[in-house]
Amino acid sequence: MTENANPLNKYFRQPAIYVSLPSGNNYPPHVIEPSQTGELGVMPMTAKDEIRFKTPDALMNGQGVVDVIQSCVPDIKDAWQIKSYDLDTILVAIRIATYGETMEINFNVPGANENVSHTVNLPAILDQLRSTKVDGHVVLDDGLKITVRPLTYKDMTSTSLQTFQQQKMYTAIQDSQLSDEEKAKKFNEAFKALTDLNASILLKNISLITMTDGTEITDPAHIKEFVDNANATLIKEIEGKLTDLRGQGAVKPLKLKATEEQIKKGAPATYEVPVTFDTSNFFV
Repeated sequence: MTENANPLNKYFRQPAIYVSLPSGNNYPPHVIEPSQTGELGVMPMTAKDEIRFKTPDALMNGQGVVDVIQSCVPDIKDAWQIKSYDLDTILVAIRIATYGETMEINFNVPGANENVSHTVNLPAILDQLRSTKVDGHVVLDDGLKITVRPLTYKDMTSTSLQTFQQQKMYTAIQDSQLSDEEKAKKFNEAFKALTDLNASILLKNISLITMTDGTEITDPAHIKEFVDNANATLIKEIEGKLTDLRGQGAVKPLKLKATEEQIKKGAPATYEVPVTFDTSNFFV
């Protein structure tokens, strides 16, 4: 032991689980430090991490999640740049490393108005996420091929915050003492802001468009002009397929069977329950 070494360091946390990401850890070294195995060591949360994860402002702006990820997964140097389809894998791994392999979720059985709990097997979910094959392309009905740029955690957080602010603005306008004419003007302004936000998300998601003759379009100005001027049906098709791709790497809903008693109360024979990782269920 060196002269200044802390004799308590044998009690310091160590990686409790190692994971690979659905993206294949395909990140520059300033985002994720490369490892020989391609896996990331995940350590349990500290008491300070738990406080960060429970601070409303830090959760709202995303900083709390970023701080916890970088604390528990030291190889991740810039969690803001983590791709959307890698995020759930990291959060599930942190949950396992900190509290173990099971998690209780509470929910209402649809149609039966009955609150129940269910034990989730987290390693099974992690195996499901690991086996995700990420597809980075969308082929449209008319033959156009879009190469997708995945949204980062920073993109997702920024979008959520802006959407939240617009929703607050809608509520404030509705509850205000403005005249109907002034309200209509404010609603139009808020609607335009939301429309612009949706367009910006779409543009962030497109890195390349390949035409049917093989011509590749990468100029952001040309892609923006295409999005602004294509017909609504085509844009809706793009948005729908991109939405499907954004779900890659996300935890799938649990498929559960209702009991006979629940079915008598009006529940369907089978139903789905979403599994999310937030402050309502992340902590024991």
